[in-house]
Amino acid sequence: MNTLVRPSASYSLTIRLRISNTPGSLGRVTSMISDLGGDIGAIDIKGVTKTHKIREITLQARDEKHGEEIVERMKALGIVDVLSVSDRTFMMHMGGKIRIVSKVPLMTREDLSMAYTPGVARVCMAIHNDPDKAYKLTIKANTIAIVSDGTAVLGLGDIGPEAAMPVMEGKAMLFKEFGNVDAFPICLDTKDTEEIIRTVKNIAPGFGGINLEDISAPRCFEIEERLKREMNIPVFHDDQHGTAVVVLAALTNAVKLVKKEMKDLKVIVTGVGAAGVACSKMIMAAGATNIIGFDRTGAIHKGRENMNHMKQWFAEHTNHDGFTGSVKEALEGADLFLGLSGPGAIEASDLGKMNKDAIVFAMANPTPEVMPEEAAQYVRIMATGRSDYPNQINNVLCFPGIFRGALDCGATDINEAMKLAAATAIADTISAEELTEDYIIPGVFDKRVAAAVAAAVVKAAIESGVARKTPGLEEHPYEHPSTHSI
Repeated sequence: MNTLVRPSASYSLTIRLRISNTPGSLGRVTSMISDLGGDIGAIDIKGVTKTHKIREITLQARDEKHGEEIVERMKALGIVDVLSVSDRTFMMHMGGKIRIVSKVPLMTREDLSMAYTPGVARVCMAIHNDPDKAYKLTIKANTIAIVSDGTAVLGLGDIGPEAAMPVMEGKAMLFKEFGNVDAFPICLDTKDTEEIIRTVKNIAPGFGGINLEDISAPRCFEIEERLKREMNIPVFHDDQHGTAVVVLAALTNAVKLVKKEMKDLKVIVTGVGAAGVACSKMIMAAGATNIIGFDRTGAIHKGRENMNHMKQWFAEHTNHDGFTGSVKEALEGADLFLGLSGPGAIEASDLGKMNKDAIVFAMANPTPEVMPEEAAQYVRIMATGRSDYPNQINNVLCFPGIFRGALDCGATDINEAMKLAAATAIADTISAEELTEDYIIPGVFDKRVAAAVAAAVVKAAIESGVARKTPGLEEHPYEHPSTHSI
């Protein structure tokens, strides 16, 4: 067990136990938990007898194995009976995390006659006569479909559509909480590219945008490209572009701190999949030129065999010197390590080969390529995708605001100008006075971010010609058709 890794709320347990009602008993239990590296959050009394107390201890562990060890050692003390162990993360997911609620009351016959038959028929015909009215008279204007086939879920890989549902539900929660966008998980039981494209197009009438999620490369590239080309609502593959936007925002502020220029950075990327390619494209658009990428086979370079079309593109636009060595060798003299692969991609000691004021973005989830505690002595700025460390590079800083802005202006696309505007808005949320090594990117609960991103996206959409309307200028009460066209 790596004792450098600190306990996390994602491995939070509530242990109910019957403990001997004698002096020092509770102290022995809590000391044991502390000695094993557990972090106690709360101790509650749930019942008392003459000889025992029923207590619940809530604690955080490092991982599942660590939690199991704490429970077994507790049993071995001989002064407690463990009555139950509840994993608080699993408890949060019981019965799912989202639900649909009505926006209007349904209390009387009059309510029913307007919300449903017969009144609804008039609204249906209004949309039939003018399909654009669906944006004003249905949930379409504020509803996103989160579409996944479960083939690239977090760092877990191809675990299937059912197993992907908890992630998609969580995504829907984030859309609502941070962007006030209604979103619904659509997990498809197919890996066929054409069938996915056809299915998304068929469900599109009910949605104002499509967020593609956790679809493996290279299929994700074609799916997104085709859907963007063949539909007139925004399509956004968050694993690619959301990650890239937030990475660029964090890097923009990181280079300010270390006083380096984008064009001078030597960048090493592990994981040349959807996110790796998109991130590389975006930092290249910001000025970086010296990038070397690695996949499971090794360095991506011209002439390498067995590469898909996106890796071929990557080979033609990066690694201009044709480097063919290992990641460890490539880190010599590097300024930025960008990890989009998985745990163990590098050793912490490898980071010692990097230039002074090294920047490390280790973004594999749930376990990064290298843990911050291990990297600390080698780097100046460290970021991960985890919420329990500083500098969390989290897509929630991006996608709620991007879709909020896209929906507000009726955008037909989410283009490069809108993504770059979003990255700038995120970075600019942190002032020069606030900027520090542990604060290069806003916290996910910073209420300023989504609004700033949405405003920047609307402006970029209007300037780039993909907005259908200017927010606030086309709103009016719904009046009777004889007096006002809806």
